[in-house]
Amino acid sequence: MVEYKVKVTTGDGLFSGSSDYIYVTLIGTEGESERTNLDNYGLDFMTGMTGTYTVTNPSSLGRLLLVKLEKEQYLFLPENELFCSKVVVTTPEARKIFEDELPLLVDHRKKELELHKKLFQWLVYAEGVTHINNATEVSALPSEVQFSFSKMSEFIYTKAAAIAELKLKCLVNSTEQWKDLEMMKTVFWKNRTPISEYVSEHWKEDDFFGSQFLIGSNPNVIQRCTTLPLNFPVTDEMVQPFLKDGSSLAMEMQEGNIFLCDYKRLEGVPTRVVNGKPLPLTAALCLFYKNPEDKLLPIAIQLEQQPSQQNPIFLPSDSKHDWLLAKIFVRNADFSEYQISYHLLGTHLLAEAFTMATFRSLPIIHPLHKLLIPHFRYTLQINLFARKRLLSPDGPLANGAMGQEGLRELMKRAQSEITYSSLCLPENIVARGLESIPNFYYREDGLKLWKIINSFVQGMVEHFYSSDSEVSRDSELQDWINEIFIHGFLGNNKSGIPKRFDKVEEVVKFITMIIFTVSAQHCALNMGQFDYGGWVPNNPLLLRKAPPTMKGRSSMKTILEVLPNISTTVNNMASAWLLSKRYSDIIPLGTYPDQHFDEAVPMQIIKQFQAKLSYLSRSIIKRNATLTLPYNYLNPAEMENSVSI
Repeated sequence: MVEYKVKVTTGDGLFSGSSDYIYVTLIGTEGESERTNLDNYGLDFMTGMTGTYTVTNPSSLGRLLLVKLEKEQYLFLPENELFCSKVVVTTPEARKIFEDELPLLVDHRKKELELHKKLFQWLVYAEGVTHINNATEVSALPSEVQFSFSKMSEFIYTKAAAIAELKLKCLVNSTEQWKDLEMMKTVFWKNRTPISEYVSEHWKEDDFFGSQFLIGSNPNVIQRCTTLPLNFPVTDEMVQPFLKDGSSLAMEMQEGNIFLCDYKRLEGVPTRVVNGKPLPLTAALCLFYKNPEDKLLPIAIQLEQQPSQQNPIFLPSDSKHDWLLAKIFVRNADFSEYQISYHLLGTHLLAEAFTMATFRSLPIIHPLHKLLIPHFRYTLQINLFARKRLLSPDGPLANGAMGQEGLRELMKRAQSEITYSSLCLPENIVARGLESIPNFYYREDGLKLWKIINSFVQGMVEHFYSSDSEVSRDSELQDWINEIFIHGFLGNNKSGIPKRFDKVEEVVKFITMIIFTVSAQHCALNMGQFDYGGWVPNNPLLLRKAPPTMKGRSSMKTILEVLPNISTTVNNMASAWLLSKRYSDIIPLGTYPDQHFDEAVPMQIIKQFQAKLSYLSRSIIKRNATLTLPYNYLNPAEMENSVSI
C-alpha cells in the first residue's frame, strides 16, 4: 500500500468552514485513488483550521496531476459552503499551458478559466474609466476574495466607534459654520497622530505647505519648471523678493530650483450645486522655489487657469489672510486630484483590473497566478465597499466638491492621461525632473523599493521562463495582458501599455509595475490620509465660497466662511481615520502565509526578497529618527501586500 498525506486548510473568511462531509480523490498519471472521506476525531474544516489526513492506494499513482474535492450534506444538518484555501499533497511544480501535454490537464485548465469567467465578470463603471467587477453585494463575491472574519469585524467596529464619538459630540449632522479654528481641535480627541498634531499647528507656514508636495499623501503632481506656462504670467518683479539676493526667476529655473503644481485637469469639471450655486473647484497653479536652505517655498499662486484682473496672482507679500486663503484653495485642488485621479483610479481601480484579469486568464497552477495572487488580497471587496460607501450619492466623496458627475468626469480625464511610463516610478521621476530635489523621501524610498521588487520579479519570472520564445508561446499569459490592456486601459494604444508580450524582460517590467502599484504606491497614497487630512483646513474635501477675485478683502471670517461646515468637516475626519487605519490582520509586503510555491529556487528568491525589504525597513527607521516629520509610508514593514483598505 502507498500512503499519501493530505493537508487541507480552511480559509479564514466569513463562513469559510463547513459541517458537511468532505471527500478527496487523488488523480495521477498511473490512475486515481479511492474516494476518501476526510474525517479526524473532533471537528474538521472549521474556519482557519488545517487538518492532516491519510489517503492509501494499492500502488503508486505516478506523477500527481489533480486533487479532486467533493462535498455532501451531513445527515440532517443544512448544507453549507466550504472555502478551502489550500491543499498540500506533494510539491507540484507550477506549470505553463504548453508544458501540460496531457489532454486531462489541458481540459482542466480550460474548465477552471471558464468557471472563473462566470464568477468574475467585467462591468463598465463609467464611460472612459477602467472596468470593474460586476458584483454589487459582498455576497456575490466568491468566498476566497472576501474579508476574513477578523478583518470584517474590525472594519465595522472602527467605523462605528468613529461615528459614535462624533455623535456624542453632536457634530455629525451639524450644518453650522465653525466659529473658530480652535473648535476643530476638540474633534477626535482620542484619535490623533504625531503628524496630524504637527499639521494642526504648522499648516499655515510656507515651508510646511511646500514640504507636503514631497512627503505628504500626494507626491504625484509637483514637477520641475523650466519654462513658465503662458497662462501663468509670473514676473521677476513679483517674486524677486522671495529669491536669493541678485537672482532672477530665469536664473533659478536654469539652476533647477523652480517647481510647479498645475491642476489644469480640474478646469471645467462640474461641481455640486448647493443653495443654488455650484461649489468652487479651482484649476490652480502654484509656483515653488527651493531656497539655499533646501526648503521648498510657495512663491506665486493663480487660482484659475486663465489670467485676468479677476484672477490675480497671489504672493507671500500679500496680506496673511489673502495668502492663506490662496493656499487653502490649492490644497483643495490637490485633495481632489489626489483622491480621485491618483488614489482611487491610479491604485484601487487599476488593482481591480489586474485582479480580474488574473482570475479570468491565469489558472491557479500558472506560475504568474501564484506570484501575483497574494497581491490581490481583499481588493475586490474593498473596492466594492468604496463604491457603495464613499462614491454612492450619500457617500463622502460624492458629497465633496464634485458630486458623482464631477467624479466620473475627472476619472475619465485622468484615465485618458495614464501612461505606462507614469506608472513606472523610475521613468516617472525623470519625466517630472525630480531626480535631485532634496528631502523627497517618496522618491528615495520608492526607487529603492522598485529596485528590490524588480530584482525579486526578475528572479521568479526568469526561473519559469527560460527564453523569450516561452513567453510568446504562453497563450494564457497573452490572454492575461490583453484583458488588462482592453479592460484596465480601455485599449488605449497611446498609453504605452503592452497588449502582448514577446520578451522575458517585458513580463518582468510589467509585473514589477503591478506589485509596486498595489503595495508601495497605494501605501504611499493611503496611509497618510489622516496624518495630513485629519486637520481639514489643510486638505479640505470642499470649499463653500468662490475664490477671491481681488486682493485685500480677506479676513479670518472669510476663511471660516470658505471652509466646510461642521458636519462635512467631522465626516471627512472620520473617513480619513477609517481609511488610513492599520488593521491587525495586515500581511506586509514580502510575506506569504498562504504558501503558493514549494520549489527550492522560488523559496530562496522569496527569502532574498524578504531580507532586502528588512534591510530597507531598518534604514528608513534609522533615518526617520532624525526627522521632525518622519516619512514612513514606504516602510516595507508597514506596507500591505495588496490594496485592502
